[in-house]
Amino acid sequence: MSTTTQPNFKVVGARPVRHDGVEKVTGSAQYGADIYLPGMLHGKILRSPHAHARIVSIDTSAAETHPDVRAVATWRDLPPAPPIARTVLPNQTPLDNVFAKDRALYKGHPVAAVAATSLHAAQEALALIRVVYEPLPAVTTIEEALKPDAPVLHPHWQPLPSIAALPEKNNIAAHQRHVIGDVTAGFAKADVVIEREFRTKSVHQGYIEPHASTARWDRPLPNSPLPLGEDVPILSGQVRDSGRLTVWTCSQGHFGIQEQLAKLLALPVSQVRIIPTEIGGGFGGKLQPYLEPVAAALAKKSDRPVKMVMDRAEELEATGPAPATHVKVKLGATKDGRLVAGKAQIFLEAGAFPGAPMAAALAAVFSAYAIENTELDVYDVVTNKPKSAAYRAPTTPCMAFAVEGTMSELAETLGMDPIDLRIMNAARPGQRRADGLMNGAIGAMEVMQAVKSHPHYTAPLGGEGNKGKAASFGRGIAIGFCRNNVGTGAAVANVLADGTVGLVTGAIDIGGTRTAVSQMLAEALGITVDRINPSIGDTDSIGYTTNTAGSSVIFKLGHAVNDAANDIKRQLRERAAKVWGVPLDAVEYSDGGLRHKSDGELKLSFKQIAAMLNETGGPVVGRGNLAATGSTGSYSANIVDVQVDPETGKVRILRYTALQDVGRAIHPSYVEGQIQGGTAQGIGWALNEEYFMSADGKMLNTSLLDYRMPTAFDVPMIEAVMIEVPNPNHPFGAKGVGEANISPPIAALADAIYHATGVRHRSLPMNPGRIVNSELNSRIPVR
Repeated sequence: MSTTTQPNFKVVGARPVRHDGVEKVTGSAQYGADIYLPGMLHGKILRSPHAHARIVSIDTSAAETHPDVRAVATWRDLPPAPPIARTVLPNQTPLDNVFAKDRALYKGHPVAAVAATSLHAAQEALALIRVVYEPLPAVTTIEEALKPDAPVLHPHWQPLPSIAALPEKNNIAAHQRHVIGDVTAGFAKADVVIEREFRTKSVHQGYIEPHASTARWDRPLPNSPLPLGEDVPILSGQVRDSGRLTVWTCSQGHFGIQEQLAKLLALPVSQVRIIPTEIGGGFGGKLQPYLEPVAAALAKKSDRPVKMVMDRAEELEATGPAPATHVKVKLGATKDGRLVAGKAQIFLEAGAFPGAPMAAALAAVFSAYAIENTELDVYDVVTNKPKSAAYRAPTTPCMAFAVEGTMSELAETLGMDPIDLRIMNAARPGQRRADGLMNGAIGAMEVMQAVKSHPHYTAPLGGEGNKGKAASFGRGIAIGFCRNNVGTGAAVANVLADGTVGLVTGAIDIGGTRTAVSQMLAEALGITVDRINPSIGDTDSIGYTTNTAGSSVIFKLGHAVNDAANDIKRQLRERAAKVWGVPLDAVEYSDGGLRHKSDGELKLSFKQIAAMLNETGGPVVGRGNLAATGSTGSYSANIVDVQVDPETGKVRILRYTALQDVGRAIHPSYVEGQIQGGTAQGIGWALNEEYFMSADGKMLNTSLLDYRMPTAFDVPMIEAVMIEVPNPNHPFGAKGVGEANISPPIAALADAIYHATGVRHRSLPMNPGRIVNSELNSRIPVR
């Protein structure tokens, strides 16, 4: 439901049927694993069985003689790369993660790959590859990695001189620090100071569709073969055809994959074409290339297309989980509840290679509140686990878990209503966040006030327990935040003769963005959304568009389609002026058609003018290409009621209300779906999900039977409350809505479990075993 009314929009704010719905529900939509090409081979990867090992030798000769094998690849089949640097950006894959060279750094690290005429033959051939390993000690937690005698993953790194408090820590890849005001003086003013530590485990994004990629090389010009990595010569001002690589893949950003793949293979970006397929979920986990460079290497060696699809164990062991975290939070407040100082020390587990989302953590940790004096430190720590990746609002659920848990304890210490404490200190527009950025048109206060006024907040708490057992009931609240990214976007809108518009954009559709973007174009043109036919262009057919990530698509493409609509309207005015023989300034575009400003008889509908394009000058194509700016953060909140069985520790969720500032809901059903989906993932993160690791660094729960994501039996009906605080920097008032919703569930559930049991949990997951075995379990009350 929405807490505000829509302005005078006709299409924006409506709930049309999604354009791709029929294809999705009938099974005709083409996903990554649906690609079949003539002569196609099947590829599989041999992965390290050790979390940390020196690779003494790799013998592929037996696999190469298998009658059905057409190619075998190792690190030697990729261009050389410099040693791993400390400054790998988030969602960037280093070459050493494609194939291990001299050392395997996590269980599942690719060592070799084969391409064969069938999948079974490829699997057979993997068993013929002989790898000699020298196992090494492994570290799989932040605490282990920071010990003075910890095994070092990247011995060529020198200690960071800036980390005075953590000397000689070669497993720390990077450190960032932000200081505003005087934290020491701030804490000196505080009447109450609370300092706590919180820990979370690695978790997976849990998308249903596995990674799938198919690579094909076009044949080069005769007598001009060029291997991977060789400089491309120039002939008559044109790039010589050295054999162009085409890849079909399911990703969250085909331009991002194109860039990374070109870099990994040392090719000009123009020699790599990425054709996107439909995507069965990503949540940040499909931004890095895993299979694409391997498939490309095998296809090059075999001179045949190669298709590769991961199985579920590979997804869990060898893609990018969300980083585990260790967060230390210190808050100081006056006796009346005013926050005067905040300090956070954040450790993020990067996995085997650096690049954990440090900036996202810094942006999130204190951004729900206005605190005059803050000090933030974040560390990127490498361990013998897969390189971490983004997961829906990267790290913000972990930051909310820490800050909101401390805020709830602070409210209890001060004897204040927990939402009143939050409202008193709510972040406001125009204030500076702890990471240095200025708040724009944010809705933090509106979200917090909506919590207090919602009937759920004051409703009676309680209910019947399990049969024959006592039950404990608790209610929790929490506030969440996520910054919204911006980026470049491109849209091309082609007016067709029957009055419809073919719309091509460059952003992958994960959450119904094709329809929402079509709504914005239709709104700008004054026509109905069913007359827009949207599609997603490949890297050859549309302008560069940044990833579908960071809640950026509707923001950047809203600007792009608005520009494209204005371009169309300008051209149609010119055509009408030509038809009527009048000056251009005498024609205006209004309500989906054209009219003479002073002659009411001269009118043309959109469909009428579209039918006249060929005879009045040819096609009308509107374009919008820009780097959007002016995005702002999103705020959310949860109210949750739980029932805890004191004998088994099982948590049953009784009622859930999820509130979020959505800017303006372009398609309210999709916005509600985003809120409910993020909340469901947060429930799994809080109560069940974790990478369960053995002492020697192996993940032990590598199936969806053992890696327990929530099902319909675990998730209640979630009431989604949309609070609309429009963004003035967007033509339709849009803000990102895909991420802030996952931020508060962990903290809200921890708060509810505390009120049900008397125990504050500061490590995840809060599963039945941990609840029952808590050292304070004897304090569980019967209510």
